[in-house]
Amino acid sequence: QVQLVESGGGLVQAGGSLRVSCAASGRIFSINVMGWYRQAPGKQRELVATITSGGNTNYADAVKGRFTISRDNAKNTVYLEMNSLKPEDTAVYYCNAELRASVIANTKTYWGQGTQVTVSS
Repeated sequence: QVQLVESGGGLVQAGGSLRVSCAASGRIFSINVMGWYRQAPGKQRELVATITSGGNTNYADAVKGRFTISRDNAKNTVYLEMNSLKPEDTAVYYCNAELRASVIANTKTYWGQGTQVTVSS
């Protein structure tokens, strides 16, 4: 029912920038938190950044100062602006959302399919 669709991934040289987007669709009553995670080959999935419906943000130390997360509540969309990219940022980036399908439903976490971001040296 609920679907998260990501876009904007690709290949970038070190020092470059990239902006990825994720839009949530389907039956949605409200979205509390949206965020971005990433996973490199052979490594665990790790938090990149999150943002609440009120605009409060938090970032992983590895990306703080370089990445910016934002959201458009009217569009149920979250964005991640990535600047000064490094080869270490290469990973599959996953969008997620903690949301309620209705006023009587519990909150659940949903994930996107993931989008590949590759940073060359």
